[in-house]
Amino acid sequence: MEPQNPNYREHATAIIRKSRFAMDIGLVLDDLGPGWCETHIDILPKHLQQDGYIHAGVQATLADHTAGGATGTLVPEGYLVLSAEFKINFLRPAVGERLRCRATVLKAGKTLSVAESEVYAVRDGAEKLVAKAT
Repeated sequence: MEPQNPNYREHATAIIRKSRFAMDIGLVLDDLGPGWCETHIDILPKHLQQDGYIHAGVQATLADHTAGGATGTLVPEGYLVLSAEFKINFLRPAVGERLRCRATVLKAGKTLSVAESEVYAVRDGAEKLVAKAT
C-alpha cells in the first residue's frame, strides 16, 4: 500500500493525538507505517470493569483509534478519517498490565476503507489475543 500524502506520518499521528478521549484513557502511539499502526495502553484501575477485567469500551477504543491511525497513513492530504461501521469480537476476558494493538488496512478505498485491529492483553510478559475488530 502506498501513502497518498508525503506527510502521512504526521497526518496519522495527529489523528490519534487530537482525540482527547484517546489521550484521556492513556492511548500511546508506538509506531506506524503505510497501512498499519501500533498502539498501547498501560492499564490502571480506571480501565477495569466491575469484575476486574479490562473494560470492553477501553478495548474497543484502542482498536478503533489504532485502525484510524492505520487508515490515516493512506489518505490524501486534507482527508478526514471517521469510523463508518465498527464490529468487535471479544475472544476472552482481558487481564494484564497493558493492552497492545496492531491495526492493518485490508482495503484502502477512495471514500471507504476497511481496517482490522488485533488487541492483545500483556500479563507478566506474555501476550494473549483478547479482541479482534473490523
